[in-house]
Amino acid sequence: MSDLFSGPAESAAGLTVYGADAVDKSAPASTRDALVTAGVPGKLAAKDPGLWGPDAEAEAKIRLGWVDTHERSRELLPQLAELKAELGDLDHVVLAGMGGSSLAPEVITRTLGRPLTVLDTTDPGQVRAALGDRLERTVVVVASKSGSTVETDSHRRAYWQAFLDAGMTEAEAGRHFVIVTDPGSPLEQTAAEMGAFTVLADPNVGGRYSALTAFGLVPSALAGVEVAELLDQADAFAASLGADRDNPALALGAALGAAATLARDKVALVSDGTGIDGLGDWAEQLIAESTGKAGVGILPVVVESPQSPGAKGPDVLTVSYGGALNAGDVPGGGTDPDVAVNGPLGAQFLAWEYATAVAGVVLGIDPFNQPNVTESKENTNKILASGLPAETPSFTEGAIEVYAPAGAPGDLAGVLRWLLDGLGDDGYLAVMAYLDRFADADAARLRPVLAAAGRPVTFGWGPRFLHSTGQYHKGGPQVGSYLQITGAVADDLQVPGKPYSFGELQAAQAAGDRQALAGRDRPVLRLHLTDRSAGVAQLLDAAGELRA
Repeated sequence: MSDLFSGPAESAAGLTVYGADAVDKSAPASTRDALVTAGVPGKLAAKDPGLWGPDAEAEAKIRLGWVDTHERSRELLPQLAELKAELGDLDHVVLAGMGGSSLAPEVITRTLGRPLTVLDTTDPGQVRAALGDRLERTVVVVASKSGSTVETDSHRRAYWQAFLDAGMTEAEAGRHFVIVTDPGSPLEQTAAEMGAFTVLADPNVGGRYSALTAFGLVPSALAGVEVAELLDQADAFAASLGADRDNPALALGAALGAAATLARDKVALVSDGTGIDGLGDWAEQLIAESTGKAGVGILPVVVESPQSPGAKGPDVLTVSYGGALNAGDVPGGGTDPDVAVNGPLGAQFLAWEYATAVAGVVLGIDPFNQPNVTESKENTNKILASGLPAETPSFTEGAIEVYAPAGAPGDLAGVLRWLLDGLGDDGYLAVMAYLDRFADADAARLRPVLAAAGRPVTFGWGPRFLHSTGQYHKGGPQVGSYLQITGAVADDLQVPGKPYSFGELQAAQAAGDRQALAGRDRPVLRLHLTDRSAGVAQLLDAAGELRA
């Protein structure tokens, strides 16, 4: 057993955090002691909105419901049982949602081995594939707090039209939808007009903190998960949140905050392989969108395995997660983390939410707002109204059109090297792929290849990441460089009732985000794949040359 697992650890209700004490003690003064002295644990457990300063108080007052939402969520259990029975043989569950509305159910169902189709893309190929899969047995869970999310509204329209085209009446089509939204949202009214089932969520919980609300529980339950167990796990763990000691979530939050103040402001999130699948993607949104603002923040980097490039680094805090309850069950994997978080999934959700809120106290930011998220959305809407801006590639190499900043080299391998060389000692590279995350899945292999150069590299599927790390890109420390990958659309798909297609929406989202990033004078390199399969293979080959 490594020193990490034999040293001090904190446990509560089966969840244990290892190594946090050592990280905290590496600071000149204990961050945790300062938090305890200020009464933060008790105040946060009591939902004190003043913890993050006067400017954040109004937002915090309506966003702290996550602390005990697991208690109120028990009221959903009879409704979910009735809904599942009412749906009968509609056993193909499709979740149309973005960010906080999709990431938690994806973790829950992957971890517990239940099938769920998550539709959080505007790529026409990926949308078309979902529409063609067991349509007559499909129930679509449309999940949006505001009810105005463009991607989710587009998915709802596409499925509605597909059901009608399959010969269903409007009344029959409506019974294939379950709407999850906040009370009084425009989507609640739309659901009534559709004749859809409606489940209202806790309005006092923000999207990225909503794992244990209707947003996390409804699609998971319909997919066959016994969600009461998640609530039981969270309920048992919640008793520790007000404590000064034996409070694993406080230990984790203090470690995250202490590391960030010591210039270890990138957090590598690594699964230890002991039973929780995909939590890193959920925690990525939680941490990035909560802390990346006002020029500060913690950058989460989801790493494939403990041995993958990017799991370690001078400005990286490595945190592993898993379900193993005993230190002896946690594999070292050849690269011991700095901190390990192990325990049941329901407790994990609550622990990470609490820890992120605590890190917000340490960093002096409001962990519940997202001031920069709307910027790319507004750019997208303008582009959809006026058309895509005309652009000429800097050069073309094989199946890749390269749109590079002035002064960049004129070959693919050279421009990739140029982008990496410009990162400096505190920078990071964000790879943003506006592609089909299933048909073009090999594109994700680019992350570890580029990370082998020695700097943190994140990977996000567009527009999914816009609801996650997109906030950090604009609001966090301005040390990022950006590699955007777009692809030719061979078979587009119209968004019913709208003057644009999914392909046009996807292109507008990519262009809108480029504008937002370029406006901050950060390097943005766009690679457009004229042939997706050939382009991905060519790009991986070129990136591999950087290690030669």
